[in-house]
Amino acid sequence: MTRQVKVKDILIGGGAVIPVQSMLNVPTSDKAAALRQIKKLEKAGCDIVRLTVNDAAAAKALPEIVAKSPVPLIADIHFDYRLALASLEAGIAKLRINPGNIGDSKRVMIVAEAAGERGVPIRIGVNSGSLREDVREKVRSGKLSLGLAMGRHALAEAKLLEKFGFRDIVLSVKATNVAETVRAYEFLHENCDYPLHIGITEAGTVEDALLKSGAGLGHLLLNGIGDTLRISITGPVEKEAVAGRKLLQFLGLRPYGPEVVSCPTCGRTQVALEKVAEKVGRALRADKELRAFDCKVAVMGCVVNGPGEASAADAGLAGGKGYFLLFSKGKAQRRVDPENAVEALLAELRALKNTKKAKINK
Repeated sequence: MTRQVKVKDILIGGGAVIPVQSMLNVPTSDKAAALRQIKKLEKAGCDIVRLTVNDAAAAKALPEIVAKSPVPLIADIHFDYRLALASLEAGIAKLRINPGNIGDSKRVMIVAEAAGERGVPIRIGVNSGSLREDVREKVRSGKLSLGLAMGRHALAEAKLLEKFGFRDIVLSVKATNVAETVRAYEFLHENCDYPLHIGITEAGTVEDALLKSGAGLGHLLLNGIGDTLRISITGPVEKEAVAGRKLLQFLGLRPYGPEVVSCPTCGRTQVALEKVAEKVGRALRADKELRAFDCKVAVMGCVVNGPGEASAADAGLAGGKGYFLLFSKGKAQRRVDPENAVEALLAELRALKNTKKAKINK
């Protein structure tokens, strides 16, 4: 069990629900663009948003952005401790710094005291590119693993903050190498009780990022490691939020609306299953009533195994020759024409949702 910190009204660690994070990719100085992206992320399921505060223009824009943001914000700071202080003055909910790169210990102390007075936690972010040159040389020569190097570095940085009485710390140790990232987090899990922000950095475009992050973060989460996460994607930031929430959903750690399952098809399939499954997904995302309904929806290729294999689904479709079988919890309901199949499925889900709501309200 990790210690717990509070980011405005969001809890991290200590067994709390795992928050999903992302980061803006527009200049913070462009207040309108920043707020548009924050609202997109919030709509996609993002709980906490990080933004860079890299110059005076960004710091100047921060008070208005903080005031209008629907979610807590993290200021990402490098090198200039004064930007951390300005961010705290602006009402930021959390800082992300590497104490070793914002100056001497006096400056670290000033930031720690200012954050402590306001109850603002600090995430220490260490990645493969932020290690000292002598440590990087040991990694290159094989004398030290990258994972162990990042883990030790993070603990050393945390001790620097604790030297000044600051304990509301979150650690992250990210690399693009999945195995070394996992090793780094496992090391921290065994050697400290700080809450851990998990992620794979520089994971690439959508397909690669989802595979890398699913492999690394899935392993960690299934082993009880990780208190908050970001899935880094080279692409639209809202995809990060959706991917993070879906990963938690698929691992049974947090609900995120309907989960659509579908079979890979085989020689028995006599319907255009891929198109139907995609249509079901689009329809659920577009339906205001259903997109927040935590349920499992199945789209299966045949009536031979479909209902049985997807017996856990609240409702589903199984393809036959010239028809679909509508089923619920593995039991057949009725046949429906292919052109009406998706709407029949949505109607069944609405009925299930209303029945569930009625039971709760009794």
